[in-house]
Amino acid sequence: MKRKTKNSSREKDRRIIVNDRMQKGYCYELSAPTGRNFDPQFKPELTPQQMLALGVFCGKYMTDTRKEFPKSWFKRAKLSPSSRDCSLNHFGVDASQPLSEWRNKGWIAPEDPRGWFQWYCRYYLGRRLPEEDKRQIKRWKAFRRHIAQVRMNCEPGDPFCRPRQRQALLHWAYDSRKI
Repeated sequence: MKRKTKNSSREKDRRIIVNDRMQKGYCYELSAPTGRNFDPQFKPELTPQQMLALGVFCGKYMTDTRKEFPKSWFKRAKLSPSSRDCSLNHFGVDASQPLSEWRNKGWIAPEDPRGWFQWYCRYYLGRRLPEEDKRQIKRWKAFRRHIAQVRMNCEPGDPFCRPRQRQALLHWAYDSRKI
């Protein structure tokens, strides 16, 4: 991945070129400031850096994409270099479906072959793709239903109640530790 930065009169024109195991030569522009100017309907409770430090996706999600994202995101990230290790997840359980299932359900867009979290990381950096952003934000909002299920079935703050749902909520930038 190469980051190219050009100074123009008022704003930076930033272009990212991705070369990892799932994308070769994919290029995108950063048009919003990092971590800001989100769609008003999209209010994630966790940043990508916080999610990686808490432990998500069994530590395997971002192991070959480090060059694309800020180094600071990986300083405390819980990653597994060789294979999935769900003990690295904050709640210590597997809460993911295989990528093949995501593909079968049509949840994967060509721009983000790893799915929602890859979209979120790029959105957080400042990439904007209006139609894809709208689709992914709609999916994020729909996932909120799991918060209601945890609240209905668990005592507040009980991390041992519904750990798979709590872990899945972390995967979607909802801070389920607070429920």
